[in-house]
Amino acid sequence: MASLYLVDSLDGVTVGDTVPLDGAEGRHAVAVARVRVGETLRLSDGRGTVVTGTVTELGRDSLALAVSEASVDEAPAPSLTLVQALAKGGRDEMAVQAATEIGVDRIVPWSAARSVSRWDGAKVEKGRSRWAAIAQEASKQAIRSRVPAVDAPVTTAQLAGSAGSDSSRAVLVLDPVGDVRLSSWEPPTDVAEIVLVVGPEGGIDGSEFDRLVAAGAVRVRLGDTVLRTSTAGPAALAVLQTRLGRW
Repeated sequence: MASLYLVDSLDGVTVGDTVPLDGAEGRHAVAVARVRVGETLRLSDGRGTVVTGTVTELGRDSLALAVSEASVDEAPAPSLTLVQALAKGGRDEMAVQAATEIGVDRIVPWSAARSVSRWDGAKVEKGRSRWAAIAQEASKQAIRSRVPAVDAPVTTAQLAGSAGSDSSRAVLVLDPVGDVRLSSWEPPTDVAEIVLVVGPEGGIDGSEFDRLVAAGAVRVRLGDTVLRTSTAGPAALAVLQTRLGRW
């Protein structure tokens, strides 16, 4: 499968056009990946538009691509959102990377009560940007035409408020002792978004569970073992992809 590179826009690009790849992506293609004239590449705007073509010209840190195919991948419905609690040791970043490869559509950092890691002040945008960069690189690795959005971090109060504010959203909270197995949960046919909430290393606080359930969330479990925060979300997303018939 041809390598995927991301560009800002592909508006109006059609078969027969020649489009440039420059900047950081062009430099990586030429200097790191050692792309050569005649190779086939794919370009995407990260929002579903994809063009495939042949490299016709190389510069020092750029190339030109003759477009042979152009298409738009429709956004999946329902969309999948991961609410990932901030965690220490880079475990939250590991979750972001794997979740992107598995197909998550939106990622929301959560400052949970038991989160050891904290984003304050300048760390807020720095952390969000870091997660967004990880999602972008993981999308390229997975040859995904849609890069998941990474929202600003939310508090438990904000998370509970959003959970109960929209009837087209189904909210699931991972709980090792939840009564409902995720593999048996029936996705509603009328929801536009499924939100999966994953706690930090120390688990979700009891008051947080109460608040989310009161807002309409469902406590679900994966199995009989307890997974790390870095693997719980991706594992649950894989189950959801199967339940939705996408895998």
